[in-house]
Amino acid sequence: MDTTKKFANQIFLSLFMTKTGAYTEEEFDTAYDTFKQNGKPLIYTYFKDAQISTTKVNLNDLQSLRAFQDKLKAKGHFWTEYNSTEHPKQHFRDQIDKLLDEGKI
Repeated sequence: MDTTKKFANQIFLSLFMTKTGAYTEEEFDTAYDTFKQNGKPLIYTYFKDAQISTTKVNLNDLQSLRAFQDKLKAKGHFWTEYNSTEHPKQHFRDQIDKLLDEGKI
């Protein structure tokens, strides 16, 4: 079976750094509502803890990110913080392996 088809509609993965766009938030809301109804897709959310230039960063972008994080907290949705690209890659691989071992995907 094609791996892409096997995971289609079963996992929602999102990574953030300095902002959250309206479409991304809408996609998350759709995935979250579907998960609440059906138990899928499983939702994995990652936020990068990055050093940013305070003179170059867009304050509205950062506010959108913080508001989205607050929204996730209110929903009881936990996210994973990361510093390098290797961390979410390994974490997600571990999660996929666990789900495969448990027969959930």
